[in-house]
Amino acid sequence: MKVSNLSIRQDDLTGTEIQSLLAFHQADAVSKSPPGTSYALDLTGLQGPDISLWSAWVGNTLAGCAALKHMSATQGEIKSMRTAPAFVRQGVASQILHYVTQIARDRGYETLCLETGTNAAYAPAVALYQRHGFISGPVYGDYIAGPHNQFFYLDLT
Repeated sequence: MKVSNLSIRQDDLTGTEIQSLLAFHQADAVSKSPPGTSYALDLTGLQGPDISLWSAWVGNTLAGCAALKHMSATQGEIKSMRTAPAFVRQGVASQILHYVTQIARDRGYETLCLETGTNAAYAPAVALYQRHGFISGPVYGDYIAGPHNQFFYLDLT
């Protein structure tokens, strides 16, 4: 089933729904990763002028969110993309990813990148990114490459 009445809007971190979803995202990422290997950001890490946040809603119910970090004039990074548990496998993540990718293009980025885990729990996310054209690539930014994380890139040119 695909959610067809999804509304995506720029958001901030003040709403209790978005705070709860991001807290769930961070706790889930930490629980799926060996100690010290999760790079999921808490609310503090998602604040700042270089990060924009979008939320996806079905009526008054939060269905998902994604953040986009400005890395440089030519590169952006997807941060903390998450679908609410009640909306998993309903096309929400795909719609949010498409939306944020278009924002990155509109900003003039040539590359969109992201970091995610490597164990089986991350396989659905990896499959989503690959369906949208992301390919595996080297470490970037302040990340440290290891056996528990991997990096993906999308050429926007």
